[in-house]
Amino acid sequence: MDLKQYKAALEAVLFAVAEPVSAEKLAQVLGIEPQVVERLCGHLQDEYAEEAHGIQLLCLEGRWQFATKPVFGEQVKAALDHRRNVPLSPAAMEVLAIIAYNQPVTRSFIEQVRGVDSSGVVQSLTQKGLIEETGRLDLPGRPIAFGTTDVFLRSFGISSISELPPLHGDEMSSEEVAARMEEAAGAVIAAPEPGGEAEQ
Repeated sequence: MDLKQYKAALEAVLFAVAEPVSAEKLAQVLGIEPQVVERLCGHLQDEYAEEAHGIQLLCLEGRWQFATKPVFGEQVKAALDHRRNVPLSPAAMEVLAIIAYNQPVTRSFIEQVRGVDSSGVVQSLTQKGLIEETGRLDLPGRPIAFGTTDVFLRSFGISSISELPPLHGDEMSSEEVAARMEEAAGAVIAAPEPGGEAEQ
């Protein structure tokens, strides 16, 4: 295959997989060098950035994935009519902020910061795909640690945790951090799997 055909194959694979894929994995699938994959992904990213397209190619922590553009978020949400489109409550945003800025963290840490039981909120955020269990910490009782996911990155329109709004000192409360995150929130919805629904 020539480069044009490889780019088309890359486009097909990314659309079919519908989740972030590393350049190394794509290179194995296509039988080409990772550097070539990165270059082809860059070309695709530029093409889909044009106004004529409703989707875009994102790079999330070095992995590539198709997603809808934020400007069409409301239409996509309305079409899917899925309960995960419901806006996060202030409590959920607060817990999400604590996890995002301190990950990996345990539920007890979250509750210590908030001062209230947070088990229900943590479960809800896990069900929405915004956080996930990242393992167990080397502490007494081996508590479960939580961290953010690729869905979180897409939802906030960022490609890395390092792009979160900076915190200015330790004087900000968890509510203020949550408000800062909410201001930065986007409405990026992942491309759906064939025959399925999109992650939100």
